[in-house]
Amino acid sequence: MKRKFLLIAAMVFAMSAGAAMTSLAAGWTMQNGAWVYLDGDGVPVYNEWRRGADNLWRYLDGYGVMALNSWVDDEYYVDENGIMVSGGWRQLSVSPNGDTSDVHWYYFQDTGKAVKNKWLKLNNRWYHFNYEGIMETGWVDDNMYFCGDDGAALTGWQRLYPPDGTDLQLDPFEETDGKVWYYFNTSGKKYVPADGSEYTEKRIDGVYYCFDDTGMMQTGWVPYNGTGDISKYRYYGSNGASVTGWYTAEPPAELMGQYESDVDWFYFARNGEPKVGPREGEASTSDFFRINGKIYLFNEKGNPVYGLQKVQEADGQYTAYYFDEKDRSAVKGKVDIEESNGIKVTYYFGSAGRGYTGVYSGSLYYMGRIQTATEGMRYETVEVNNTVYLVNEAGRVTKSTSGVKDTEGVKYITDKNGVVVKIDDSTSVAGRVPDLPDWEA
Repeated sequence: MKRKFLLIAAMVFAMSAGAAMTSLAAGWTMQNGAWVYLDGDGVPVYNEWRRGADNLWRYLDGYGVMALNSWVDDEYYVDENGIMVSGGWRQLSVSPNGDTSDVHWYYFQDTGKAVKNKWLKLNNRWYHFNYEGIMETGWVDDNMYFCGDDGAALTGWQRLYPPDGTDLQLDPFEETDGKVWYYFNTSGKKYVPADGSEYTEKRIDGVYYCFDDTGMMQTGWVPYNGTGDISKYRYYGSNGASVTGWYTAEPPAELMGQYESDVDWFYFARNGEPKVGPREGEASTSDFFRINGKIYLFNEKGNPVYGLQKVQEADGQYTAYYFDEKDRSAVKGKVDIEESNGIKVTYYFGSAGRGYTGVYSGSLYYMGRIQTATEGMRYETVEVNNTVYLVNEAGRVTKSTSGVKDTEGVKYITDKNGVVVKIDDSTSVAGRVPDLPDWEA
């Protein structure tokens, strides 16, 4: 009986010792110069992650050997020590698909997983990674962003080569290196029309700029609201800023045939929109535009008019205004104007530039034009505002209570204001209609 007990005790001890030996063999061990990991039964682990004594993760590959300098499941990477890379940047010469032709930057999250096919914000800068986790540079994400050589998305103004396939439509005679200006917001997104329009404007630092549907900054004339007439266009300088105030420029190429000269004057509002008025002869005083206290009138082509102009007043009546050929502003006072027949005629314009009607400084005017007797008549009656005046060939109003005679012997008696009282012995007086300004002739 005692011997049987000793035999059983020996068997139990042997089993306990075997179990202890198996437990000691579990974990990391070196075999044939490579690290392997044995499970509790002493069997090598394959295709699994295991922690080391330093609590860091390592991977056992399909041969049961700890992987070195390689990708795991195309999402994780283990370094030369077999440790899973995590929480930072890593430059690698091999991509998840095994390509070794280039060196690329990757970013691994704290979990060890590589950032793929998304944006990541680091230290207030945005980076984009493609489907393999490669940090991208250049145009990315449907060409809406541009990442510099360091991978960070650019912001603000940037002068860049456009994406491949972009039609620049540059002037072939303009010297250019092929780069154009873009504007990127604080997140790095390129500024483009939000509603699918061909063009859009953005105010940057108090100045308006225009961008097309590819994000390229525009210069010169831009058909902002279509084509057809100048009112649909806006104008931007060579630096892209909207032109404001007076500016000489060639008309838009599409409208060049509508203009008399290759270069003309325009006046632009703050957003580069040209001032446009009605057709010449159809203007009213409500169309006047004041600049620095001076009066200007623009036609339908966006040009400031010059010369004698027919303008309708608030009461529906017309009068003449004269705009200087040099500075294009409304002229005030007396001026000699060469009419269509080549003869210079005196006009007088009041303090607001309005063609004067009535007697001024001894002469009779109608809509600004001086009224004179027909050549060779010496005197002639002219009716202005239902009042008959007697004028001589120089346009002077004749004041003679004793009477004067014209070349045909007709006698005229006027009062002290030059108003006709009698013609010969008749108190029934009449005068011819006044001579109209040249635009009515």
